Amino acid sequence: MTTLNFDKLNGLLPAIIQDAATGKVLMLGFMNREALEVTRKTGLATFYSRTRRQIWTKGETSGNFLKVTEIIPDCDGDTLLVKVTPQGPVCHTGNDTCFNETNGNTLGFIDYLEEIIENRKQASADQSYTAKLLAAGTKRIAKKVGEEAVELALEAENGTDERLLDEAADLIYHTLVLLSSRNLKFSKVIETLRTRHTDSKVSNSEVEDFKRGEKQWGK
Repeated sequence: MTTLNFDKLNGLLPAIIQDAATGKVLMLGFMNREALEVTRKTGLATFYSRTRRQIWTKGETSGNFLKVTEIIPDCDGDTLLVKVTPQGPVCHTGNDTCFNETNGNTLGFIDYLEEIIENRKQASADQSYTAKLLAAGTKRIAKKVGEEAVELALEAENGTDERLLDEAADLIYHTLVLLSSRNLKFSKVIETLRTRHTDSKVSNSEVEDFKRGEKQWGK
């Protein structure tokens, strides 16, 4: 933070506010040195108002605070990426973001969970269920994934939608832990799905070409 360049915008830095869990961009604000210092001390996103010429903390009137999890300067040190956990709608209009987008549970939340799981590798097994699983090893985690898959299947046949969603969440979470035990990311699963989808599209295209050739040449 000591290499930040406040000179380009007359003592201000643009601050891009991003939901740490979903990856959605929530708003853009500006911070001077004082606003940045207050943000770091309180853990709540605080900005400099260019119209009122004073610092202000997001949520001080609405209660929709932005709890800061990480502050990252860009390569030139003249812009900040501020990752937060929003405590309600961010925009004064009541929308989730100032860009009128829905801040839903996207795959970005998977990245957030993976970070938590990675951090649990350093935790004591008696302090965290995830740390205990990781300490038990891949074989034990794989067994747990199998148990969760069976429970999901049983709920699909005879259970309620609520219980089905609970079991699906359990299965996905334990799958993430299993992948982590092998130092793999869920993004690799996405890549595998994308490759299968692409191969399938190519295959279907080849079939259509073959059919057109049959029709054209009477074969």
